Amino acid sequence: MTDWQIVVAMAMFAFASSITPGPNNMMLLSSGVNYGFKRTIPHMLGISSGHLVMLLATGAGLGQVFQAFPVGYQIMKVVGFCYLLYLAWAIARSQSPLKRGETKSQPLGFIGAALFQWVNPKALLMAITYFSNYMPADASQTFIVMTCAMFTLINLPCIALWVLLGTRLERLLGDPQRRKVFNWTMALLLVLSMIPVLTM
Repeated sequence: MTDWQIVVAMAMFAFASSITPGPNNMMLLSSGVNYGFKRTIPHMLGISSGHLVMLLATGAGLGQVFQAFPVGYQIMKVVGFCYLLYLAWAIARSQSPLKRGETKSQPLGFIGAALFQWVNPKALLMAITYFSNYMPADASQTFIVMTCAMFTLINLPCIALWVLLGTRLERLLGDPQRRKVFNWTMALLLVLSMIPVLTM
């Protein structure tokens, strides 16, 4: 397989893994509904930036550490699930904007979203799969950095689509009761999105 074929395969994986539902995208959809696109931008940038750092760390050997010490990965999954339950509760209790343009609750910020990637088992699984299945064994540092950057450039617009979908849904959820049902549904889906990873 030539280098360009490898890059195309990596790009396809980046797209498929970024656009499909998961904890990050469920939170972004909910944030789009409750806070709008502009206020969710730090959340989006935090996800992509945090995952870029994770990709680079995996390329530097983090994936091998987890493979050598699988108990570390299991601990991370449990910690991540507990934190995700906290985030799900925050989503369930999200309030609609007040008339003066403020909200009773706040969207997840850049730092929080970036740090969440380190307790998000799906994000780590994406990074490990990216390197174990697609990255050539003899890849140079330049190739690793460039393809990790490519992943991030593909990831950002993919996750932005979930926020845009949320902003469209916001128009249908002007009624506080409907918004409440939506938020609790999203909280439940967020928890359910972790179950396949927890059972691996």
